[in-house]
Amino acid sequence: PLGNPDDTWLGHRPTMPDALPVIGPSSASSRVILAFGHQHIGLTLGGVTGKIVTELARGQVPQCDISNFAPQRFGRQG
Repeated sequence: PLGNPDDTWLGHRPTMPDALPVIGPSSASSRVILAFGHQHIGLTLGGVTGKIVTELARGQVPQCDISNFAPQRFGRQG
């Protein structure tokens, strides 16, 4: 058995300002595809995000609209 915890942890979990993930090509390098910021459901969204990243890496247009997830939506080039 593990026994009783001897310490507790509570901290902030980073999230995107608009609560949407960042998915899309980086403007810093055409060889970089960004895919992060899934808040607390990264495991749930990992499969579909992987499919989107695969499509982008193959030069295909993703089957779903990812414009709301664009890295550039925050005004900085990502």
